[in-house]
Amino acid sequence: MTRLISRRHVLTGAAALSTAAILPRTSLGADWRPTETVRLIVPAAPGGTTDVMGRLLAAHLQAAWGQSAIVENRSGGGGTIGTSEVVRSKGDGHVILVGNPGPNAIAYSIFKNMTYKPDQLQPVSNLIRIPNIISAHPSVPIKSIPDMIAYIKANPDKLTYGSSGVGQSPHLTMAWLLQLTGLKVVHVPFRGAGPALQAALGGDIQILSDNLYPTLPQVQEGKLNALAVTTPERSALAPNIPTVREAGPELAKFDVSSWFGIFLPKSAPAPVVDALNREIKVFLEREDIKTNIAKIGARTDYGTPQQYTDFIQAETAKFASIIQKEGLQMEVK
Repeated sequence: MTRLISRRHVLTGAAALSTAAILPRTSLGADWRPTETVRLIVPAAPGGTTDVMGRLLAAHLQAAWGQSAIVENRSGGGGTIGTSEVVRSKGDGHVILVGNPGPNAIAYSIFKNMTYKPDQLQPVSNLIRIPNIISAHPSVPIKSIPDMIAYIKANPDKLTYGSSGVGQSPHLTMAWLLQLTGLKVVHVPFRGAGPALQAALGGDIQILSDNLYPTLPQVQEGKLNALAVTTPERSALAPNIPTVREAGPELAKFDVSSWFGIFLPKSAPAPVVDALNREIKVFLEREDIKTNIAKIGARTDYGTPQQYTDFIQAETAKFASIIQKEGLQMEVK
């Protein structure tokens, strides 16, 4: 869907103990640096946003820390295979997870045979958030969310909507919208965003729920009608497209996005967490990174470890509620 992409001073012995006793957590964090190659685990295939953000951050960390930083793709199981590898790793800062909603919020509710729990990971900071977008094929008279709601009520069996797969963020986006409005539409899951988009362009499905890219260029070319973006604020790339929240009071708290952030094994000590969080902040404040992020309609979303922890907990609870109401249960394969 997109494009985009180790200070080495270890305190030892009595000196370390005495220093730790007088220095605040942030000072210790600022002093930590890796002593060997840093591995960024991407629990997804190459080319997607998780992978791209991982590669961009790896390049930054390598330059900042003077230590090799490499990306390793560990796809499969909805992102749980790569995430499990990080959970089992030492929390010494040399193994980092580039996470996203699938394995770090949705998986806990949708998979019956999960191999890890949320408290086995230490959230460090989010990186970016990207809206999802809901669009319609021009063959149906639907150009807004209110239009779609009215059409469904008048034609309860005539619409289908597609997504990149069961339990993916775009699927749960539409599932939540329909739950909040008390409506039902048949879901047609596809094996990825590409096939779903092609089905929408061909009119095989009437409504498409997808990440902002690659749908937005199709909207700009008039091949699909954009109904709404799913974040609380409009996208800077397409300010004319309203938000779902604008469609009515029952949708006033609607907020779904694709987000990509950084985790460490839970055993990671505070100095490691703080040092990584500090470099993420520097990374996201770079003008070249801001430019690349803006090009895909995303916004930076830096936060402290506690802020990111709170965010992940809220996302996990939100998706758990949607999944429970939908009656969705799957197994990690």
